Amino acid sequence: MKLLLQAIILFFSSVLPAFTDTSGFSFKSIDGGSIDLRNYEGKAVLLTNTASRCGFTNQYADLEQLHQAYKDRGLVVIAIPSNDFNQELSNNSKVKEFCNVSFGLTLPMTEVTSIRGNAAHPFYRWLKREYNFQPKWNFYKVLLDKNGSFRASFNSFTKPNSPSLLKVVDEVLKQP
Repeated sequence: MKLLLQAIILFFSSVLPAFTDTSGFSFKSIDGGSIDLRNYEGKAVLLTNTASRCGFTNQYADLEQLHQAYKDRGLVVIAIPSNDFNQELSNNSKVKEFCNVSFGLTLPMTEVTSIRGNAAHPFYRWLKREYNFQPKWNFYKVLLDKNGSFRASFNSFTKPNSPSLLKVVDEVLKQP
């Protein structure tokens, strides 16, 4: 029995990816289809869990501004609406409409996605397992480097245009 269990573990460990970076993760896009992090290979990615009815919601404008200012330099900004703190609108179409009307967002946005607990998206479970990182509120930001590796996180009070965030983004973008 022990030998069989070892054989099964060996088989699955060789077949299943051991994520050391984020290339295996994808999200459902609010526009349909998916947002596959593999498609951003060679680019830095800033993912932010968002909510439409939060005191930090005005950061959407800063996220869009960052997206526009840095997209040609290799940064992708992704918004991940979440209702884990009970401050998101009731469905994806309302979230999309709110963001389009209020902020004119053009950056990629996922469907409403869980980021905490047992229902958390696999990306956020990976962050918790590998880096002991879990958003404590809306508008927590995660920066991935050009190789898809976790580089830094920023809390809700760190605005997307803050010097501390921009410094790390610039460092990551300078990497070969």
